[in-house]
Amino acid sequence: MKHLIKQIGVTALLISTIACKEQKKENEENVLPDPTVVENSVAIPDTWITNRVKKAKERLTASSAGTVIWNSMEAHGGLATWFENGPLGMRFNYQPLEKDKTQRDSYEIVDPWNNRVVHTSTTDKEAKFGYTGEIAWIKADSTAFAYDTKFWALTPLYLMGHPFVEDGEGVNLELLPDATYKDKKTKVVKVTYDAGTGDAPDDYYILHFDAETYLLMATRYIVSYPEYFKNGGHNPEKFMEVGELVDVDGVLLPSLLKTHWTVDGMPGEYITKIEISDMEFVSELPEDFFEMPEGAKKL
Repeated sequence: MKHLIKQIGVTALLISTIACKEQKKENEENVLPDPTVVENSVAIPDTWITNRVKKAKERLTASSAGTVIWNSMEAHGGLATWFENGPLGMRFNYQPLEKDKTQRDSYEIVDPWNNRVVHTSTTDKEAKFGYTGEIAWIKADSTAFAYDTKFWALTPLYLMGHPFVEDGEGVNLELLPDATYKDKKTKVVKVTYDAGTGDAPDDYYILHFDAETYLLMATRYIVSYPEYFKNGGHNPEKFMEVGELVDVDGVLLPSLLKTHWTVDGMPGEYITKIEISDMEFVSELPEDFFEMPEGAKKL
């Protein structure tokens, strides 16, 4: 500072300082705080996203099966865009066609970077459940959600979020022979998981991609959730047709999924209709949005 004063002179420095203070005071008086601005609790540094996407590309393109997954990510908008857009909000309306099965209809905001989510009932905005990344919780009376909310918390993401949900660790990919679906040649990749990955590591997905566009056309999968299958095993394989893809801030996501029982690798009896609406990436959220709220019950 002494060196600076010698260069510009004491008088000039004082004049400049006073002017700056007056300008700062004037600006502060004219700017009011914006009550609508909230801190984004899940903003991810660009360098983190760049690094993760780079590593995912290197890992995926090292194998034939992974290259198909990477090409599909690119076709659906890109893994970088998927993460840069932030949490995804959507209404996920799961409608079994069998009378004895339970409908699951909620509006959810899911953070795909950290696997966190909050579901809100579409009929009671006070009824909620979610997952913090470590703790599953529920805040509702006993009739609000007549299903296993711990299991369902992240299930919608893993039904509609392919191929983006295959970038993580513990994911194993196998390229199966090409197939034909709806008179189109498809690239087929089987996804399995390492032991200890999630609550149902014995699940698998068989993804059918259009061989020309690499867009996802169908998903075959099983459910092996241990709470449903106490002695091991899983339900029969399901075949889920991917309906119309819609552009949500540069990412192509399905607005409709139609689930069948699988018969000889193809769709059989139609059993569940899934409508996905109100999709949007949410740019701003309260800092504690994904935390377990006061009064909630830990599952």
